Amino acid sequence: MSERQPWGRRILAFPLVRIILALAPIILFLTFANKAAVALHLDKKGLANALVPALFGVVVLALYAAYVRTIERRPVDELGARGAVAETARGFAVGAALFTVTMGVLIVIGVAAVARGDGWRACLVGLLSSIGAACLEETMLRAIFFRIVEASLGTWIALALSAALFGLLHAGNPGATGVSTMAIALEAGVLLAAAYAYTRRLWMAMGLHAAWNFTEGGLFGASVSGTTPYGLLHSRFSGARLLTGGAFGPEASIVAIIVCLSAGVAFAVAVHRRGQVIAPFWLRR
Repeated sequence: MSERQPWGRRILAFPLVRIILALAPIILFLTFANKAAVALHLDKKGLANALVPALFGVVVLALYAAYVRTIERRPVDELGARGAVAETARGFAVGAALFTVTMGVLIVIGVAAVARGDGWRACLVGLLSSIGAACLEETMLRAIFFRIVEASLGTWIALALSAALFGLLHAGNPGATGVSTMAIALEAGVLLAAAYAYTRRLWMAMGLHAAWNFTEGGLFGASVSGTTPYGLLHSRFSGARLLTGGAFGPEASIVAIIVCLSAGVAFAVAVHRRGQVIAPFWLRR
């Protein structure tokens, strides 16, 4: 007869409990940190202050690692140092390529044009901001939500739920529409969850996420999820919202959806071929 687990461990067996415990310290930190940033009147376009979101990202990763070690009581393999630089670089290359292809198509079909922008300073600010956003969002959506849900409901249900949640979290951004919410879910939500499932580590997903945002905003100077454009170059868009993405930015374009969803499906196929798909608990023997 097997020994019964302590009640505390039995409670932690519930996915929702683990998600709340993992997210709570991160949300508390971000709440107080953002209030402090507002009180200090930090200029988001200032180079020194652009370090703030990057530092936020580092703190979030540290809080997540502390949760895994103290609550789940295991090594933080998804943040293992070995191979981290190479995986991040590969993800960065993929993310930059995906947005460059998207932008190239928009230019070729005549709905986008690129001109001189705000210079190299804006480019560096965009890079730092993108790193911070990638660390934060990949930790919360992929390392916490997707990973914990996947352990119970399986890979594909976790991918669908995390993608939908990712889209909904961007529904309140400036310029957001139903189409932009769906676009974020399909292109970014699917792609980033599949990239995480492919490596079972955060590095590639974070590199991919950071590169997409950086290339879109810091390099091409297009709006990133409704934010004010600020980048090395400046992109102008004209034409149907379905093609340009409207005020939300080109990531709400049908072109971006096709390009990124194709990449996401490719990652998902690779996950299946590697035999890394986790079945829902009711299908396990």
